[in-house]
Amino acid sequence: MASSPSPDNDATMRPYRPEDEPGVQELIDADRLPGQQRCTPEQLAAARRGPLALAGWVMSARPGIGVLADAEERPCGVVAYASWTDARTGVICWAYGREDPPVLRAILGHACAELAHCPKIDAFVGAPPGPLGPGGLPRARRAATHDALVEAGFTGRCQGAYLHCALPGDPSPAKLVADVFPCEVPPGHRLIVRDGAEPVAEAVVGAGPGRTATVYWIETRHTHRGRGLGRKLLGQALALLAEQGACEVALVIDDVPARPPESEAAARLFGSFGFTLVDRLWTYRRQHPPSPRPTA
Repeated sequence: MASSPSPDNDATMRPYRPEDEPGVQELIDADRLPGQQRCTPEQLAAARRGPLALAGWVMSARPGIGVLADAEERPCGVVAYASWTDARTGVICWAYGREDPPVLRAILGHACAELAHCPKIDAFVGAPPGPLGPGGLPRARRAATHDALVEAGFTGRCQGAYLHCALPGDPSPAKLVADVFPCEVPPGHRLIVRDGAEPVAEAVVGAGPGRTATVYWIETRHTHRGRGLGRKLLGQALALLAEQGACEVALVIDDVPARPPESEAAARLFGSFGFTLVDRLWTYRRQHPPSPRPTA
C-alpha cells in the first residue's frame, strides 16, 4: 500500500505501524459507547494479522489498516478494511477520526481506493459489541461519519439498537434456572434452560476488561415462550456477570421498521432490567454496476 497525500498537505495516508498503537487506541476509544470495552493491543494485532471475524465470518482475508498521520507522524485517523481472493466483496470494518469531516473523507477515500477491485463494498457490518466497535455505526453519535459515507456513495440502513445497563453493586441473588458452561467463541459463558433433557432457552454472555460485559445472545424456543423463562434466564445471566466483577452491560437487538411481536417483547424484557437505548446502529453498502463488455 503506497503512501498518498491527504486533502490537507500536512497529513499523509500510510500503512499502520507498530508505533501507531497508542495513538490509534486513543482514536478508537474517543468514540467508545457506554459499556463498550476499551481497545486493546491484542485486538489491534489480531486485526493486522487476520483472519478477521466479521458478522460471524472467520475467513482467510487480506486485511489492511490505513493511518492518516499528521506532520509529526501522529495518527489523526484510522481505517481498517479487508477483501478476499475468492469473493468480490470488500469490507470497511471500522473507521475513526474524531468526527473530523476532512479526516473521515480522507480515510474512507483511501479504503475505497484499496477496495476498488471489489464491485461491492460493505461498511460497518453488524457484529457483537467489542473493543473495535459496537457492531455498527452509531448513527446519532457519529453523524459526521454517516455523512462522509453517504458522500462517498454508500447507502445506509438501520440494522440494530445498542442498549446499555448499569449493574447494581450489590445484586440480589437470582433464581438458578439454567446450567452454565464455559464458552470460547465468544469468550464467556453459555446458559441453557432445559425441559427434561431438551434445551428450551439459551443465553451467551461474557465479561470483559474494564468491568464491562456483553449479552451476545438470548433466545427462548417458540413453544416455551410466555412462561417467564426469558426473564429468569436474563436475571441469572446478569447476576453471573455481576459476580464476575462487571458493573455495566451492553447488547445489540435487531431493530427493523416493522417490529415483530418477538422484538417488542425483547425490548420490554430488557427495559424491565434497566437497559436503555444508547443509539441506533447502521450498516452501509456501495455497489458499482458491472462494467460493460466490449462489443466486436
